[in-house]
Amino acid sequence: MAQAVVTGATSGIGRGVAQALHNAGHQVVVLGRNPQALAELQALGMQARLVDLADVAGLDAALDGLAPDILVNNAGVMPPLGNFCDADFADIDHAITVNLRSVLALTHALAPGMRARGHGHIFFTGSTAGHAPFANLAVYSATKAAIGGFAQALRLDLAPHGVRVTEIVAGRVETGLYNALLPAEARAAMYAGNAAVQPADVAAMLLAVLALPQSVDVARFDILPTHQGVATGSVKKEA
Repeated sequence: MAQAVVTGATSGIGRGVAQALHNAGHQVVVLGRNPQALAELQALGMQARLVDLADVAGLDAALDGLAPDILVNNAGVMPPLGNFCDADFADIDHAITVNLRSVLALTHALAPGMRARGHGHIFFTGSTAGHAPFANLAVYSATKAAIGGFAQALRLDLAPHGVRVTEIVAGRVETGLYNALLPAEARAAMYAGNAAVQPADVAAMLLAVLALPQSVDVARFDILPTHQGVATGSVKKEA
């Protein structure tokens, strides 16, 4: 039974992935900030650890005793939407800390063990926003572009040691990412008419990648709604 660590596991993609890994028989350790959601996952048989990834200094205690075979770096935040020139630097700093710095710290803490053991798989939840321009998302795009570059370079560092690395390039996924940024009506319109991938879809792809032979590494996979015709988010219009 493999041990899997999933960050941002209390909702959205993280929760879907944690549930799928648990159902597949893995020992799942979930990290998150929501005590109630963590308790729910623990009741299902997962090991839950309360951690705020914005507090990078507190990561060591949260990771104590862990030696995962699978690491899913999923946690992330969306800073307020708007022109970069008008952004509050506190929001910029928070996004960089959670979306990038904590990911580097977590991976730096756990990847050496995988390298020493000669096996493991590290996943990163990226975004199409890291590979194509989006207005009003400059900081978020910067953090996700950094994740994409880091994931691909890390794969080259770890491949000789039998550790696989995969970047998940997600298009529009129905999660709570915009809960604090957009009104309910706007969020409903975003996800109406099967216009979004579901967290369970991402989890199914992750399990499929994990199931491939150890000799095969999927460097990245793009998962988009069928009607999201291009990476920049345009929806194909029917004639």
